[in-house]
Amino acid sequence: MKVTVVKNVLAANDRIAAENRALFDKNGVYVINLMSSPGAGKTTLVEKTILALQNRYRIAVIEGDIQDTYDADRIAALNIPVVQINTGGACHIDGNMIRESLPAFDLALIDLLICENVGNLVCPAEFKIGENAKVMILSAPEGADKPAKYPLIFQESSVMVINKIDLFPYVDFDLAKAKRDALSINKELQIFEVSCKTGAGLDDWIKWLTDRIDDFKKPRV
Repeated sequence: MKVTVVKNVLAANDRIAAENRALFDKNGVYVINLMSSPGAGKTTLVEKTILALQNRYRIAVIEGDIQDTYDADRIAALNIPVVQINTGGACHIDGNMIRESLPAFDLALIDLLICENVGNLVCPAEFKIGENAKVMILSAPEGADKPAKYPLIFQESSVMVINKIDLFPYVDFDLAKAKRDALSINKELQIFEVSCKTGAGLDDWIKWLTDRIDDFKKPRV
Protein backbone atom coordinates (compact mmCIF):
# COMPACT_ATOMS: atom_id res chain seq x y z
CA MET A 1 0.00 0.00 0.00
CA LYS A 2 2.79 2.44 0.88
CA VAL A 3 4.47 1.97 -2.51
CA THR A 4 1.17 2.64 -4.29
CA VAL A 5 0.56 5.80 -2.27
CA VAL A 6 4.04 7.13 -3.02
CA LYS A 7 3.61 6.42 -6.74
CA ASN A 8 0.27 8.22 -6.74
CA VAL A 9 1.75 11.25 -4.99
CA LEU A 10 4.62 11.45 -7.48
CA ALA A 11 2.28 10.97 -10.46
CA ALA A 12 -0.01 13.76 -9.24
CA ASN A 13 3.00 16.01 -8.74
CA ASP A 14 4.30 15.20 -12.22
CA ARG A 15 0.98 16.30 -13.73
CA ILE A 16 1.09 19.63 -11.92
CA ALA A 17 4.76 20.10 -12.82
CA ALA A 18 3.91 19.53 -16.49
CA GLU A 19 1.20 22.20 -16.24
CA ASN A 20 3.73 24.56 -14.67
CA ARG A 21 6.18 23.83 -17.44
CA ALA A 22 3.58 24.55 -20.12
CA LEU A 23 2.86 27.90 -18.46
CA PHE A 24 6.56 28.73 -18.25
CA ASP A 25 7.08 27.79 -21.89
CA LYS A 26 4.13 29.92 -22.98
CA ASN A 27 5.66 32.94 -21.25
CA GLY A 28 9.27 32.26 -22.25
CA VAL A 29 10.50 31.66 -18.69
CA TYR A 30 13.59 29.50 -18.22
CA VAL A 31 13.46 27.76 -14.84
CA ILE A 32 16.20 26.17 -12.75
CA ASN A 33 15.62 24.08 -9.63
CA LEU A 34 18.61 24.66 -7.34
CA MET A 35 19.24 21.88 -4.82
CA SER A 36 21.86 21.07 -2.18
CA SER A 37 22.34 20.15 1.43
CA PRO A 38 22.02 22.99 3.99
CA GLY A 39 24.95 25.38 3.97
CA ALA A 40 26.37 24.40 0.59
CA GLY A 41 25.96 27.93 -0.75
CA LYS A 42 22.69 27.97 -2.71
CA THR A 43 21.63 31.48 -1.76
CA THR A 44 25.10 32.91 -2.34
CA LEU A 45 25.19 31.31 -5.80
CA VAL A 46 21.77 32.82 -6.50
CA GLU A 47 23.06 36.25 -5.47
CA LYS A 48 26.19 35.93 -7.63
CA THR A 49 24.10 34.75 -10.57
CA ILE A 50 21.69 37.66 -10.23
CA LEU A 51 24.53 40.19 -10.07
CA ALA A 52 26.08 38.71 -13.21
CA LEU A 53 22.87 38.53 -15.24
CA GLN A 54 20.46 41.17 -13.99
CA ASN A 55 21.40 43.65 -16.74
CA ARG A 56 20.78 41.01 -19.40
CA TYR A 57 17.71 39.12 -18.16
CA ARG A 58 14.64 39.80 -16.07
CA ILE A 59 15.05 37.51 -13.06
CA ALA A 60 12.73 36.31 -10.30
CA VAL A 61 13.33 33.93 -7.42
CA ILE A 62 11.29 31.46 -5.37
CA GLU A 63 12.87 30.61 -2.03
CA GLY A 64 11.97 27.33 -0.33
CA ASP A 65 12.66 26.86 3.38
CA ILE A 66 11.01 25.07 6.24
CA GLN A 67 10.49 28.42 7.94
CA ASP A 68 11.81 32.01 8.13
CA THR A 69 12.41 34.54 5.32
CA TYR A 70 16.15 35.11 5.76
CA ASP A 71 17.14 33.99 2.25
CA ALA A 72 14.22 35.76 0.58
CA ASP A 73 15.19 38.98 2.37
CA ARG A 74 18.71 38.68 0.96
CA ILE A 75 17.34 38.36 -2.57
CA ALA A 76 14.81 41.16 -2.13
CA ALA A 77 17.69 43.47 -1.17
CA LEU A 78 18.91 43.09 -4.78
CA ASN A 79 15.57 44.50 -6.04
CA ILE A 80 14.57 41.15 -7.47
CA PRO A 81 10.97 39.85 -7.31
CA VAL A 82 10.97 37.02 -4.78
CA VAL A 83 8.41 34.73 -3.16
CA GLN A 84 9.10 32.78 0.02
CA ILE A 85 7.64 29.28 0.34
CA ASN A 86 7.68 28.01 3.92
CA THR A 87 7.00 24.29 3.80
CA GLY A 88 6.25 23.96 7.52
CA GLY A 89 8.37 20.84 7.84
CA ALA A 90 8.31 19.32 4.35
CA CYS A 91 11.82 18.60 3.09
CA HIS A 92 11.24 19.86 -0.46
CA ILE A 93 9.16 22.14 -2.63
CA ASP A 94 6.83 20.48 -5.12
CA GLY A 95 4.85 21.33 -8.20
CA ASN A 96 1.77 22.48 -6.33
CA MET A 97 3.76 24.82 -4.07
CA ILE A 98 5.27 26.41 -7.16
CA ARG A 99 1.87 26.72 -8.83
CA GLU A 100 0.40 28.46 -5.81
CA SER A 101 3.27 30.97 -5.74
CA LEU A 102 3.02 32.01 -9.40
CA PRO A 103 0.18 34.57 -9.09
CA ALA A 104 2.69 36.77 -7.23
CA PHE A 105 4.65 37.18 -10.50
CA ASP A 106 3.93 38.57 -13.93
CA LEU A 107 5.47 35.71 -15.90
CA ALA A 108 5.44 37.76 -19.08
CA LEU A 109 8.07 39.99 -17.45
CA ILE A 110 10.44 37.17 -16.41
CA ASP A 111 13.22 35.54 -18.43
CA LEU A 112 14.81 33.46 -15.67
CA LEU A 113 13.11 31.98 -12.61
CA ILE A 114 15.45 30.51 -10.00
CA CYS A 115 13.79 28.16 -7.52
CA GLU A 116 15.97 27.55 -4.47
CA ASN A 117 14.83 24.28 -2.95
CA VAL A 118 14.88 23.23 0.70
CA GLY A 119 18.34 22.09 1.84
CA ASN A 120 18.21 18.32 1.41
CA LEU A 121 19.99 15.78 -0.79
CA VAL A 122 17.09 13.30 -0.96
CA CYS A 123 13.52 14.53 -1.40
CA PRO A 124 14.02 17.51 -3.77
CA ALA A 125 15.42 15.20 -6.45
CA GLU A 126 12.17 13.20 -6.55
CA PHE A 127 9.74 16.08 -7.10
CA LYS A 128 9.58 17.91 -10.42
CA ILE A 129 8.40 21.52 -10.32
CA GLY A 130 8.26 22.35 -14.03
CA GLU A 131 11.93 23.24 -14.32
CA ASN A 132 14.09 23.22 -17.43
CA ALA A 133 17.09 22.03 -15.44
CA LYS A 134 17.93 20.71 -12.01
CA VAL A 135 21.19 22.12 -10.63
CA MET A 136 22.82 20.75 -7.50
CA ILE A 137 25.60 22.19 -5.37
CA LEU A 138 28.16 20.05 -3.57
CA SER A 139 30.42 22.04 -1.24
CA ALA A 140 33.96 21.00 -0.39
CA PRO A 141 33.39 20.70 3.39
CA GLU A 142 30.68 18.06 2.80
CA GLY A 143 33.16 15.52 1.46
CA ALA A 144 33.51 13.65 -1.81
CA ASP A 145 31.36 10.68 -0.79
CA LYS A 146 28.01 12.34 -1.52
CA PRO A 147 27.52 11.08 -5.10
CA ALA A 148 27.90 7.50 -3.90
CA LYS A 149 25.60 8.04 -0.91
CA TYR A 150 22.90 10.13 -2.59
CA PRO A 151 22.93 9.04 -6.26
CA LEU A 152 19.45 10.18 -7.30
CA ILE A 153 20.13 13.90 -7.02
CA PHE A 154 23.22 13.51 -9.22
CA GLN A 155 21.30 11.33 -11.65
CA GLU A 156 18.48 13.86 -11.99
CA SER A 157 20.62 16.98 -12.24
CA SER A 158 21.98 18.60 -15.39
CA VAL A 159 24.71 20.43 -13.47
CA MET A 160 26.84 19.84 -10.39
CA VAL A 161 28.45 22.97 -8.99
CA ILE A 162 31.33 22.12 -6.67
CA ASN A 163 31.42 25.15 -4.38
CA LYS A 164 33.90 26.47 -1.82
CA ILE A 165 36.97 25.37 -3.76
CA ASP A 166 38.85 28.07 -1.84
CA LEU A 167 38.65 25.66 1.12
CA PHE A 168 40.48 22.81 -0.66
CA PRO A 169 43.70 23.46 1.30
CA TYR A 170 41.82 23.15 4.60
CA VAL A 171 39.38 20.26 4.12
CA ASP A 172 39.71 16.64 3.09
CA PHE A 173 37.94 16.68 -0.28
CA ASP A 174 38.90 14.26 -3.04
CA LEU A 175 37.95 16.22 -6.14
CA ALA A 176 38.80 13.43 -8.56
CA LYS A 177 36.62 10.94 -6.65
CA ALA A 178 33.66 13.33 -6.46
CA LYS A 179 33.77 13.97 -10.19
CA ARG A 180 34.40 10.33 -11.08
CA ASP A 181 31.55 9.03 -8.93
CA ALA A 182 29.12 11.70 -10.13
CA LEU A 183 29.91 11.03 -13.80
CA SER A 184 29.52 7.28 -13.26
CA ILE A 185 25.93 8.02 -12.20
CA ASN A 186 25.26 10.62 -14.91
CA LYS A 187 27.71 10.81 -17.78
CA GLU A 188 25.95 13.91 -19.16
CA LEU A 189 26.47 15.88 -15.93
CA GLN A 190 28.10 19.27 -16.39
CA ILE A 191 30.54 20.03 -13.57
CA PHE A 192 31.72 23.48 -12.52
CA GLU A 193 34.29 24.12 -9.80
CA VAL A 194 33.61 27.48 -8.17
CA SER A 195 34.16 29.64 -5.16
CA CYS A 196 31.25 31.97 -4.53
CA LYS A 197 33.48 33.76 -2.02
CA THR A 198 36.36 34.58 -4.36
CA GLY A 199 34.48 34.40 -7.67
CA ALA A 200 36.76 31.70 -9.07
CA GLY A 201 35.06 29.57 -11.72
CA LEU A 202 31.79 31.51 -11.73
CA ASP A 203 32.26 32.72 -15.30
CA ASP A 204 31.97 29.15 -16.62
CA TRP A 205 28.72 28.60 -14.68
CA ILE A 206 27.32 31.91 -15.92
CA LYS A 207 28.22 31.06 -19.52
CA TRP A 208 26.50 27.68 -19.27
CA LEU A 209 23.34 29.28 -17.91
CA THR A 210 23.40 32.12 -20.43
CA ASP A 211 23.74 29.69 -23.31
CA ARG A 212 20.77 27.67 -22.05
CA ILE A 213 18.55 30.72 -21.59
CA ASP A 214 19.41 32.12 -25.02
CA ASP A 215 18.81 28.79 -26.71
CA PHE A 216 15.49 28.38 -24.89
CA LYS A 217 14.30 31.84 -25.93
CA LYS A 218 15.46 31.46 -29.52
CA PRO A 219 12.49 31.56 -31.95
CA ARG A 220 11.56 28.06 -33.11
CA VAL A 221 10.98 27.52 -36.81
